[in-house]
Amino acid sequence: MNYSKINTIGGWLCFIIAATTYILTLDQSVSFWDCGEFIASAYRMEVVHQPGAPMVSMIQKLFSTLALGDKTKVAYFINISSALASAGTIMFLFWTITALAKKTIVKKDEILTNQNIISIIGAGIVGALAYAFSDSFWFSAVEAEVYALSSLCTAVVFWGILKWEALADEPKADRWLLFVAYLMGISIGIHILNLLTIPALIFVYYFKKTPTPSWKGIFKTFIISILSLAIVQFGIIQYLISIAAGFDYFFVNTIGFSFGTGIWCFAIILITSLVFGIRYSILKKKRILNLIMLFTVLLIFGYSSFALLMIRAYAKPNLNNYNVNNVFSFSRYVGRDQYGDRPLLYGENYNSQKVDIKETGEIFRKGNKRYESAGKKSAYVYTDKTLLPRMYSDKPEHVRFYKHFMGFDDAHKPSLADNLRYMFSFQAGQMYLRYFMWNFVGRQDNEDGQLGGKDGAWLSGIKPIDAIRLGDQKNLPPSTLENKAYNRFFFLPFLIGLIGVVWHFKRNQKDASVVGLLFVFTGVAIVIYLNSVPIEPRERDYAYVGSFYAFAIWIGLGVFGLKEWIFKKVTPAKAGIFASVLALFAVPILMASQGWDDHDRSQSHVARDMSINYLKACAPNAIIFTYGDNDTYPVWYAQEVENIRPDVRVVNLSLFTADWYIDGMRRKQNQSAPLPITLKPEQYVEGTRDIMYFQDYKVAQHVELQQILDILLSDNDADKVTMSDGSKYNILPTKNLKLTVNPQQVLDTGTVPKEDAGKIADSIKWTFNQEYVTKGTLALFDILVHNHWKRPIYFTGAMPTEQYLGLDQYLYTEGLNRRLLPLKPNQISEDSDPINLKPLYENLMNTYSYGNIKNANHLNRQSADDVTMLSNMFVSLLNGLIIEGNMTKGKKVATKYFEVIPDQLYTYRQAISTVYLTENLYQINELNQANTLLKKSADYFDKELIHLADVSESQGHLASEQKVRIYMSMMNEIIKLTERFKQPDLSKKIEGRYNILLNRFTPFVSG
Repeated sequence: MNYSKINTIGGWLCFIIAATTYILTLDQSVSFWDCGEFIASAYRMEVVHQPGAPMVSMIQKLFSTLALGDKTKVAYFINISSALASAGTIMFLFWTITALAKKTIVKKDEILTNQNIISIIGAGIVGALAYAFSDSFWFSAVEAEVYALSSLCTAVVFWGILKWEALADEPKADRWLLFVAYLMGISIGIHILNLLTIPALIFVYYFKKTPTPSWKGIFKTFIISILSLAIVQFGIIQYLISIAAGFDYFFVNTIGFSFGTGIWCFAIILITSLVFGIRYSILKKKRILNLIMLFTVLLIFGYSSFALLMIRAYAKPNLNNYNVNNVFSFSRYVGRDQYGDRPLLYGENYNSQKVDIKETGEIFRKGNKRYESAGKKSAYVYTDKTLLPRMYSDKPEHVRFYKHFMGFDDAHKPSLADNLRYMFSFQAGQMYLRYFMWNFVGRQDNEDGQLGGKDGAWLSGIKPIDAIRLGDQKNLPPSTLENKAYNRFFFLPFLIGLIGVVWHFKRNQKDASVVGLLFVFTGVAIVIYLNSVPIEPRERDYAYVGSFYAFAIWIGLGVFGLKEWIFKKVTPAKAGIFASVLALFAVPILMASQGWDDHDRSQSHVARDMSINYLKACAPNAIIFTYGDNDTYPVWYAQEVENIRPDVRVVNLSLFTADWYIDGMRRKQNQSAPLPITLKPEQYVEGTRDIMYFQDYKVAQHVELQQILDILLSDNDADKVTMSDGSKYNILPTKNLKLTVNPQQVLDTGTVPKEDAGKIADSIKWTFNQEYVTKGTLALFDILVHNHWKRPIYFTGAMPTEQYLGLDQYLYTEGLNRRLLPLKPNQISEDSDPINLKPLYENLMNTYSYGNIKNANHLNRQSADDVTMLSNMFVSLLNGLIIEGNMTKGKKVATKYFEVIPDQLYTYRQAISTVYLTENLYQINELNQANTLLKKSADYFDKELIHLADVSESQGHLASEQKVRIYMSMMNEIIKLTERFKQPDLSKKIEGRYNILLNRFTPFVSG
């Protein structure tokens, strides 16, 4: 056999299998989270959120051209780029595994036998395809995120390191190191996770150049690898820009030159220094210095992709995050300033006392002719500091979590031991080990498991083992059995990986240590470095795929362990075949069969349809306020790529606190006129009116919003308070606000139809619901004052209620959006969520598309939540029509509900919504449909409760108390409903089940 040819074919075979898998399961359009922003930014070459991904934008832009002008296909072809990049990762992983295997089992100059080739290729296929079908990697492979391209860079870099090692004794071998350097530089413009291969690179170099390594040398190499990583991460990526900013400040503010002069001067000095260093290393024959200098140059060459962001920022695109048109804003952009700092080695706990504030630096912005101060960087000074602070956030929701998870009382001061216990149990255990087990042991469901409960747990499928952690598993509930993410791997990938670890360390400690270093640095080291807060917006398993990649290498090498330890009594050739086939079925085939349904997005397009629904339901020339990623990014995609409703202005309240974002809102975008913002740039520029606190002046009556706006914008010292340092700040003197309404304006603009003229209020009165005003809130106040009802105003219904500013009683639900309407409070339902019935009916019946949620093979967690949200809208609409007495329309709504809402109950929240819908069905005399739904809901709750009773009895205490109470109360509600609407047989049947469950739970609860 020709090993080289077979190895090449094997790599491409893995590529084809992976690419076919990902394309077949590919999301056909935009996905949730960041994908909408990346697609929109790539298509129109705009600037994404910090710290930027210019290489991703350029590559995705290239793929978008394959749509050949069909805007509805742009997202699909950009998703293809992720699929192909992910398949490329699998191909290079195959070649990495075969290179490590060959090096381990075949001595230098030894001839490869056929049985060796069989084992090597088998190991490569098993390991590569195991990673291809791993949960976290597959998830990113079928959507337009950065992680697919980032993984490809990691795979190629690690393969390149091994390529250099194999050829290190040849004269031109170092070109592979330079190739790796350039690729690392390129990867900075994708995602910096790739830099974590630097320690592995340095150790490979050390082991290759040191025939007999010592512990002292290994320790020195480790220190050098950490320093090298820090130099690249901070020195090149951040401080190069910071130093350039310092140069430009000196040339502009001190000497009086034009903007950019100092940058050019710094660039000349840097280039000259690098050229001199390279020349010096050549003349003096200093090989190591020459490598370091060339490595640095190529890293910077790759890093230069970020120039795209500054070029595009000058073009002022619609999405222009941070407006990086000058070196200071660019420096803070790549430094991720908006995300703040987190203590790493020494710092405060969540309840450490703040005793002072210290200045940590100054913020500069670009003025007309010079750089101007935008304020001081500051940080609190704390008492009670500790080493390795892991529980440091003082946000109320985080403090509650720390206390609950750790069992602390209010007076407890966390110690170093407490922080270490939290780090190992939650950060490393719940938020890393759980993800690791998802990928190689099995997964219970796709619920969010960040809170440390039973949801989102790992689960093997071996019930006695699972019962030790999760309680009795004999009657698994629908939330597990019917969840597509219920994947059972029976520990097989994990065990074969452990076999590979043991075999690798026994046969080749150096290479095993390098893989182990990659595993640790891309896994546990990230946990320690990120020091993440709890209750993140989503699960973060994608951040650790590098460590899963390293473990997949060991899964591949596990084939040799199986061959040598299990099949040692047969011939070597047969042992290689048997071990490869056994591992192939035990790992990748098992993982593919279990994981296909929960990764197949080919039938669902919920994110696209929901985003279009947001826009299409708006009146012409509307303003819609959104909040957060899933509320905003898919909507950006729909508008920027598919050109859906370009007249609507989308305002992301999460970004509205930034001056550069307000600047964009004051300009025309697409077919949307500038927002009615009268603020002058100097009134909201960075460092000005960033935050204005409420100070109660005991004003009893509601104050006109225009007057409040005048006070907040006033430069008069009488309208400000003096701080301890002598600085003066505007304040909010009252929360009782009022906006006088001109009824004629409201009618002329069509905000309220003429037949409802009598419902128009003289003024909108409300109580502001926050303790401070940001410049975003200031701009929103400005819009409310100066809009004069000319442009319809909407807020999305999914945002946190505090973002409504207290206007809730004037925000009428019309579906996914809530419209601001100036109607008299006495015309509003007592419900805190008033309904505008006519547009709600039109939207649900005629305007909205439903993303094929009825028939899609799989709905991810966000999509399943959207099913519940849509179901609740149907309940509200049907209830409103019944109150109105319109039973004919009510029956049509019920028919539409059953046409578009899935039969399966994906979550208990959907089951609860179904119960409330049933009451309406009874009222419109749809008895059969009502009974069918109630039976389904009762069956769901019954099975869930049986499982929780099993778990409670096996563990000796009540499991998931909140769910038990909710489920039991809903069963009781169903009994009352069936009694009320005279369904005695069904009522008695459900009551019987209820009483059985009540008897089982009684020993564990009171009341």
